[in-house]
Amino acid sequence: MPLVEFTALLVLATAMSFTPGPNTTLSTALAANRGLPAAMRFVAAVPVGWSLLLLLCAAGLGAAVVALPPLRWAIKALGIGYLLWLAFKLSQSARLSEADSARLSVGFWQGVLLQFVNIKAWLLALTIVAGWVIGHDDGTARLAVVLPVMLFFAFTSNLTYAAVGALLRHWLAHGSRLLWFNRAMALVLVATALWMVAA
Repeated sequence: MPLVEFTALLVLATAMSFTPGPNTTLSTALAANRGLPAAMRFVAAVPVGWSLLLLLCAAGLGAAVVALPPLRWAIKALGIGYLLWLAFKLSQSARLSEADSARLSVGFWQGVLLQFVNIKAWLLALTIVAGWVIGHDDGTARLAVVLPVMLFFAFTSNLTYAAVGALLRHWLAHGSRLLWFNRAMALVLVATALWMVAA
């Protein structure tokens, strides 16, 4: 892969991975509410799920989703519903003791599956497959370069957001700070869901 294309990939990966979205919002909220160790299951799940999505898009699933509007709408509807449900659960937690219950638990496999209803993940996977993999004679070799780069960015961005959430944990434990933080994170999820409706 030429250096210019690789640099463009790094710029795209940085912009898409580190801007707020469902994954980074949940990483932050889980670490702020339950601590960094509890959030690590989700942080590790994001790159696994996203990599599976990228591989499936490269194998042709992305083209099927683009070609079949009912399938695209089903994915979008599931994603919107799941984000709104998570936002509701998050907005209800006012104390760390509540967060330590199963109320704010998002496990590894839930994190993996979330990538398949995350419109931002789909957009990124489809963009990368269309721009860097498909239509090139060395498509398999390009995929072998793109996949580890994107794994790194998916893990690093979510770990960074989770670390910020964990650093805020002690400060959020006082008064109603956690409730307002959780409601702010829930609003980000709702805004993402609304964006998905419009997209």
